[in-house]
Amino acid sequence: MGVRVPPGLPPKISRLVERMSVVAEDKQYRLDWLKWLVVLTLLGGAIYGNWYYSAESVLYRVIGFLLVLVVSGFVSAQTSKGAAVIELAVGARTEWRKVVWPTKQERNQTTLLVLAVILLMALILWGVDSLLSWIASLIMG
Repeated sequence: MGVRVPPGLPPKISRLVERMSVVAEDKQYRLDWLKWLVVLTLLGGAIYGNWYYSAESVLYRVIGFLLVLVVSGFVSAQTSKGAAVIELAVGARTEWRKVVWPTKQERNQTTLLVLAVILLMALILWGVDSLLSWIASLIMG
């Protein structure tokens, strides 16, 4: 996950940039356990608050819970695992945009083909089942 050093930099500067990025990464994620503790406390408090204020309108409780979820998401995004999840989501979104979706005609043709194969397999299995049942009834009398 290091930093990319632009080509053409002198080796001393390249090493310095790499060391600085490692130090910055270490400092950024130093107190991850505390951040996760804050997230768990917030979520636990939201659950308790939902129970405690059960007489209040559901709308207010949902709004409060969503606010706590947003704050918890922001705090968890500041951790190393949270940053990895965000990076994964951004990569997934990028890949999603690269997908070539089928046209309406391709979709309909494929759906009909799948239905035809399912119907054919059902008929074949029904025939095999009927044949085996007939053979079993002949054997058993």
